[in-house]
Amino acid sequence: MKRRTLFTVTLAAGLGLAFNVHAATQWDLAAAYPAFNFHSQNLEQFSKDVSAATQGNVNITVHAGASLFKMPEIKRAVQGGQAQAGEFFMVSFQNEWPLFGLDGLPFLASNYDEAWKLYQAQRPALEKKLDQQGIKLLYAVAWPPQSIYSNKPINSVEDLKGMKWRVYSPTTARIGELVGAQPVTIQEAELTQALATGVIEGLITSSATGADNKLYEQMKYFTNVQAWIPKNAVVVNKKAFEALPKAEQDGILKAAADAEARGWAASRQVDADSIAKLKAGGMQVIEPSDELRAGLAKIGDVVIEEWTTTAGDEGKQVLADYRANK
Repeated sequence: MKRRTLFTVTLAAGLGLAFNVHAATQWDLAAAYPAFNFHSQNLEQFSKDVSAATQGNVNITVHAGASLFKMPEIKRAVQGGQAQAGEFFMVSFQNEWPLFGLDGLPFLASNYDEAWKLYQAQRPALEKKLDQQGIKLLYAVAWPPQSIYSNKPINSVEDLKGMKWRVYSPTTARIGELVGAQPVTIQEAELTQALATGVIEGLITSSATGADNKLYEQMKYFTNVQAWIPKNAVVVNKKAFEALPKAEQDGILKAAADAEARGWAASRQVDADSIAKLKAGGMQVIEPSDELRAGLAKIGDVVIEEWTTTAGDEGKQVLADYRANK
């Protein structure tokens, strides 16, 4: 009888323990870029910080290199809950909502200080829009400034005419049209093959993308025009986030704030390091001529005016806020 009683007490205690254990939450985060890219490395540190901040109750697996979803699919995957979190390149979604393309407007912000101020002006509207889509913004990090890669010197916008021009957003496509180039949509993962097969002959992208993809092996010139500074947004499915206890939500938001600050600092360093890698690889890094600057500035004015018309009052207000604090 005593044995049976002891067994019952022990079993009940074991069951009680099992029922009281809080199962850890597992999230998948879809990332678009290679594991060695600074955005991906920042995501990995963010994942570690989240685990620490939540005492292991929330664990995030980062799927780098578009291994879970291709870059254009990530945002929708997070909206639909196929991935709890993800990273997307905002300017690629300008056709969905004009303000996603704000930081891709030519020469609106050409240095990091201006880019940060632009982000602060953009963020309230961005958070509101994503919330309406069932997504919560965790943080955003800038890429290094966008500049021109080519196999011939680019001294004026006329030198871009007829070039097979890689595009990744409505703005890069529009710039291609305005300079008389032939726009071709190519994702970063396809760059090397596209250049090797002659699908594209020139592009505008960051120093980091050029270094990551060893463009110095196929391209000769990097013209440092610093046309704009686009951002990646890191987001989470709203329902998944709101299902967590408040303490865990706060831990994730603190880790996100740290990742944002760390990412912007890393971007500045990566720009300098990447330009050095391009030079070491044999690429000629040159400053744009006055003629090229002037020609690109005119194109920038056209693109910004067109964007403002499309973006309406909301876009005009964000631009006004930015310019007032610039």
